[in-house]
Amino acid sequence: QIKCDLIWSNKGKLQMCLIFFIVVNEFCERFSYYGMRAVLVLYFRYFLKWDDDLATSIYHTFIALCYLTPILGAIVADSWLGKFKTIVYLSIVYTVGQVVMAVSAIHDITDTDRDGTPDNMTFHVAMSMVGLFLIALGTGGIKPCVAAFGGDQFEDHQEKQRSTFFSIFYLSINAGSLLSTVITPILRGQECGIHSQQKCYPLAFGVPAALMVVALIVFIMGSGMYNKTAPKGNIMLEVCKCIGFAIKNRFRHRSKTFPKREHWMDWADEKYDKLLVAQVKMVLKVLFLYIPLPMFWTLFDQQGILMVQPDQMQTVNPILILALVPIMDSLVYPLIKKCHLNFTPLKRMTVGMLIAALAFVAAALLQLQIDVSMYIYTHTYTPHTHTPPTHIHPPHTYTLLQLQIDVSMYIYTHTYTPPPHTPCCILLVVRVWVLNWSMSYPSKVFLTCCFALSYRRFVNALGSPLNVTLGVGDIAPLSVSNYSLVPQGKAEFTIMNRGGASCLYSKELGFGSAFTLVIPSTFNIGSPDCWQAIQVVEDIKPNTIHMGWQIPQYFLMTAGEVVFSVTGLEFSYSQAPSNMKSVLQAGWLFTVAVGNIIVLIVAEAAQLPDQWAEYILFASLLVVVCIVFAVMSYFYTYTDPAEIEAQFRQPEHEPEEKKRDRVEMERKDSDCSKSKNHWNLIL
Repeated sequence: QIKCDLIWSNKGKLQMCLIFFIVVNEFCERFSYYGMRAVLVLYFRYFLKWDDDLATSIYHTFIALCYLTPILGAIVADSWLGKFKTIVYLSIVYTVGQVVMAVSAIHDITDTDRDGTPDNMTFHVAMSMVGLFLIALGTGGIKPCVAAFGGDQFEDHQEKQRSTFFSIFYLSINAGSLLSTVITPILRGQECGIHSQQKCYPLAFGVPAALMVVALIVFIMGSGMYNKTAPKGNIMLEVCKCIGFAIKNRFRHRSKTFPKREHWMDWADEKYDKLLVAQVKMVLKVLFLYIPLPMFWTLFDQQGILMVQPDQMQTVNPILILALVPIMDSLVYPLIKKCHLNFTPLKRMTVGMLIAALAFVAAALLQLQIDVSMYIYTHTYTPHTHTPPTHIHPPHTYTLLQLQIDVSMYIYTHTYTPPPHTPCCILLVVRVWVLNWSMSYPSKVFLTCCFALSYRRFVNALGSPLNVTLGVGDIAPLSVSNYSLVPQGKAEFTIMNRGGASCLYSKELGFGSAFTLVIPSTFNIGSPDCWQAIQVVEDIKPNTIHMGWQIPQYFLMTAGEVVFSVTGLEFSYSQAPSNMKSVLQAGWLFTVAVGNIIVLIVAEAAQLPDQWAEYILFASLLVVVCIVFAVMSYFYTYTDPAEIEAQFRQPEHEPEEKKRDRVEMERKDSDCSKSKNHWNLIL
């Protein structure tokens, strides 16, 4: 009994050690990947000087490639090198790619005139593309192997421990994502360089490269303790040949004179081993179940359009995942089990999709509130003579927009009275032409009016130039500054003329407000009460919709992701035959790539005028897909790949001594398992 307990204890400690190596490796790898990705578009736009369209296209192409290369990595792992060697070799490729990206961002390499701008941009573009290709090959190639390799460290009867591993594995992914998303932009914000100081992209790419080196070293440290499953030859080629022969043989025997077979793959029995045919059946059955799943990833990838995201909101998803994964694994699922509810993996995935659909319904409801609080108003005044108008409309207390322009001692006031029930936030376009100068309100900048920044600008009606602090800068005589962003709260502006005289003006700014501050021609910059002469026009009132209202939809989306994605990883592993674990993991990741493609198709095909309608469209599509998946799941029969494979093995042909050793080992494992359960009951 004591011997059994020692074996069980040592085996558990070994597995915990192996989990540590694999999870730390995954954490470092995900930090490296998401850290590089966090500043990639900024690198394209501000270092390589690409326009938004090209930067976005290359970025999405890179992401799609990262989710297509897992198929290649899975084939190499299961057919040729094995999972361990595939992870090591492709991690080296991955690391080289990160280093190449860091080198490509060093502007001093080609900055011969030392002006801070690379002189040979072709070199940097070429290096960047080589680096991104190597990264996509590396991260995609190891992606299906690491999860499957971790699952290989557990015995068939250790389903609970394996499930816990996949939860911890998913936690490490999001922990790496969270930290890198916060840290890497900070590194990029530093200034570095040999001859000139620029934004430090080499540091932002170099730290992820260093973390990838750490990931590789940590993973190799556990080499002697891993359970390494040997590759079974070119299994993918055999599978394809087996499927092709079954289809061809079935077509040849399509006549009714030939007896029907239970499964169409049974037509391959005449040429291929029954074990291989059984394994192909298991894989095809799971892949068929994957057909509706890309729609979930379509919605998941739309998180970026769930309202306008301030920087604070970008970390909500990984933070919620870190909180929800242990809650689900340690509290929710055990509680459901105690209630004697059969909450199978496929049922979990169905519920996860429904929760994700609810997230988009919540987004649509919030968008409706934002849309109600926006009203588009256009007014244009063009004088027919050079004499400014003399009529003045008195302001009213209920006015949302009052635009006053003081020119040559004449005041033109336009008062806009909104229709009933128009809330606080207005999207407006106002153009006023006076003499030879003009001012206009941009129509797009106010789309962010529901969040934590305010817009303000100054109109200088004096005959001399002025300088305004807090990011406004110089304003020429009779001109208007551009709109600039100011954080919510109290803002203080210092207005100065060329003679050094100044005037301090302070204003409390609400969330999402927009102001025009008019400096009249009678403005006396040196007087103590000069600030009182400044006329304030509240273009947009502060909004009443706080950005915190986005949190419920993020919570729902993250809960759906945890229930759906973690379960999907475990399901893909548990239902895969022993020689195709990585292949099914790659199939799972392929659904993510297809989901990205659907996003582009639907976004182009569904030109809906309202954002809330687009949210409802996506939610409706997912509900329909969810119903289809639920029906497919109802007819799915869970299998035990190890048990099915055992039925086709022939242990009677084993040497007698080897057979006795195997039976004795199985008996000891069984005794240890029973002993473990016995002591657990006592404790």
